[in-house]
Amino acid sequence: MSNNDIFKKLRVALELNNEDIIRILELVNFKITKSELGSFFRSDDHPNFKPCGDQILRNFLNGLVIYKRGPRPEKTEAPKAD
Repeated sequence: MSNNDIFKKLRVALELNNEDIIRILELVNFKITKSELGSFFRSDDHPNFKPCGDQILRNFLNGLVIYKRGPRPEKTEAPKAD
C-alpha cells in the first residue's frame, strides 16, 4: 500500500476536504497548495498524478494529532526534590 493510498483512505475515513487537510498541514508549519494536494488523490495513470512522499504523510499525521487532540502542552520543569 502506497502513501497515496493511506492518505486517500484517511481522507475518506475522517471525512476531510482539501481545505481541512491544508489547515491540518499548516498546524505543523507545512505549506501546500490545493493543486499540489489534488495531485496526490488522482489515479495512478493520470498525467498529473504525483507520489506522496514520506515527509508529507508524516507532517499530515503530526498535524492530525494536533487537530484532534490540541497542541502539546508546554513542559515545565519539575521542582527538584531535596
